[in-house]
Amino acid sequence: MNTAELQKEFKRKVCEEIDVEPEGLARFVVYTPFMFDDGDHFVIILKKLANRWVLTDEGHTFMHMSYSEIDVSHGTRKSIVDQTLLNFNVVNESGEFYLEVPNEAFGDALFSYIQALVKISDIAYLTRERVRSTFVEDFQHLLESRIPDERRVFDYTDPDNDPRKIYTVDCKINGMKRPLFIFGVNNDAKCRDATITVLQFEKWGRDFRSLSIFEDLTQINSKVLARFTDVVGKQFSSLGAKERIYKYLEETL
Repeated sequence: MNTAELQKEFKRKVCEEIDVEPEGLARFVVYTPFMFDDGDHFVIILKKLANRWVLTDEGHTFMHMSYSEIDVSHGTRKSIVDQTLLNFNVVNESGEFYLEVPNEAFGDALFSYIQALVKISDIAYLTRERVRSTFVEDFQHLLESRIPDERRVFDYTDPDNDPRKIYTVDCKINGMKRPLFIFGVNNDAKCRDATITVLQFEKWGRDFRSLSIFEDLTQINSKVLARFTDVVGKQFSSLGAKERIYKYLEETL
């Protein structure tokens, strides 16, 4: 394949700021102006596999997102990635994104491939409301990964004292003399609700331990946080403290 002709096709179909550099046999590095929010450019390789040409990121996109602690393995983020790949006919093979070039339509294929990478990288720009929804999913996923199904109850309420289900514990862990009540706290309102719930269970004479995991403790109003700190047992400032959370759960269970 002629490098100059390939570059000309890419420039015509995508944009002028594209360079192509041959790297070994039947392999080209494609340089584009498109990048992640930290300035790191997308990695795009055009190479021949058997009798077909493919565009691939060689796993760089997922790797880059993992460095930024963006988990796309489950929940809302995974749904966005899966739908994006489907829309642009890109295949995810063990974290590597492939797009087969149909009928030597190299320019069109690169245009579609870049669109897919841009939309996937945009996950980092989710609105705060969308991020909050992923926090709940991430919180539940963390507990599901460490606590057996038979020992946990999500959205637990006291059937005897609270038939209207007003006071909710995000996750109750059973199988111990004193059950563990876990709260996922992502805003001031949730922090206030958790404070009231803990106090209410104490009022009912329930014997339990409590744990809170914040989305970001520093974003909680200081007075709201102070009241919650007075009643809750153990706290973790964010899901970023996964290893410490795992260790605590291991020792507690």
